[in-house]
Amino acid sequence: MGRKKKHPNLPNGYGSIRKLSGNRRNPYAVHPPVTEFTPDGKPVTHKALCYVSDWYVGFAVLTAYKAGTYTPGMEKDLVVSQDLSAAEMTDFVNKVLADYTTMTRQPEENETMTFEELYEKFYDWKYNGKRQYSYQSKASTGSAFKNCKALHKIKIDEITCEQMQEVIDSCPLKHASLENILSLMKQMYHYAIGQFLIDKDPTMLLKINSEDDDEHGVPFSVSDLEKLWDHEKDDVAQVLLILCYSGYRIMELQNIKIDLNRMYFEGGLKTTASKERIVPIHSAIQHIVKKRMEKYGSILPGSYSKFRSSLVSYLPSLYLDADHTSHDCRHTFSKLCEKYKVNENDRMRMLGHKFKNVTNDVYGHRDLEDLRKEIEKIPCHKCVTNGNVK
Repeated sequence: MGRKKKHPNLPNGYGSIRKLSGNRRNPYAVHPPVTEFTPDGKPVTHKALCYVSDWYVGFAVLTAYKAGTYTPGMEKDLVVSQDLSAAEMTDFVNKVLADYTTMTRQPEENETMTFEELYEKFYDWKYNGKRQYSYQSKASTGSAFKNCKALHKIKIDEITCEQMQEVIDSCPLKHASLENILSLMKQMYHYAIGQFLIDKDPTMLLKINSEDDDEHGVPFSVSDLEKLWDHEKDDVAQVLLILCYSGYRIMELQNIKIDLNRMYFEGGLKTTASKERIVPIHSAIQHIVKKRMEKYGSILPGSYSKFRSSLVSYLPSLYLDADHTSHDCRHTFSKLCEKYKVNENDRMRMLGHKFKNVTNDVYGHRDLEDLRKEIEKIPCHKCVTNGNVK
């Protein structure tokens, strides 16, 4: 049995040539590059451009397709044979190189690409390189691009900051979707500047003007907390308890500063108020924080997406609601603050909420010990004997 013929690897974003089973006259299916993904992130393979007898004919077809010179049926004139003379092979290679040169030439000054064309180049650069991204990441990027439809056909050097801001402001979706749109715009134009496609970045002043709406969820009950404390040696339980007694989001655990001498967290994500906040480390979780820092050098050594996945099996093992998410811990902290009469302004400070009251926003200052006094109003589970966090 002969060895399977090995063909060269195609460049990223080039398309694919698939060998079909069975005894066929044209066994190679030539597919254009993937540009769409399903809602769960799986690539959608486009219909084959054609079916050819030889892999190298397929390569020539894809090269012509990338260059914009492919026409249906042209593959019939591309023939590769073992009997080709040197001159004929040179002619064949020159045809491929001619198309490849057309494909890779730099656009002239009057050929500035559109937002849609920039997105295609950016997407190929980001997702078809060596680093592997999740399907969810690709799907989120694709959704953000679709929500920028008003900009798709406009040349990138003609798009203004005001036009981009209008896309964000007029989008009816939730705050998380607006964050994805803003992030995509900034990443695309950062890429464009790095590729010398534009001289100015219109995304520098973009912002999200609507309030964050991620504060919806179901807090853990006191009995739930007691179960977590009963299993505080478990890795997952430790992270959940830290979140419940600090109010941090799961993705913030890898970004915050942790001071074990003065026992406080500092920093966060999203808004300025969140990024600048200080949260005393509650006495109930101080030993857990110390152990994790000694063991891992971090509270959350792995990715937060991996941690979220682990909750699916962990929560039912403790007979807890499997629908709970890590974000419910933030709601738990907020409800604990309300239940045990933590000063409302201090609750907002520790959650990283922006004050609507100008006086509190500009002149409201609280030192670490002031905040510690408030957060310590929340008891550990041993001090709670009845009632739920409602």
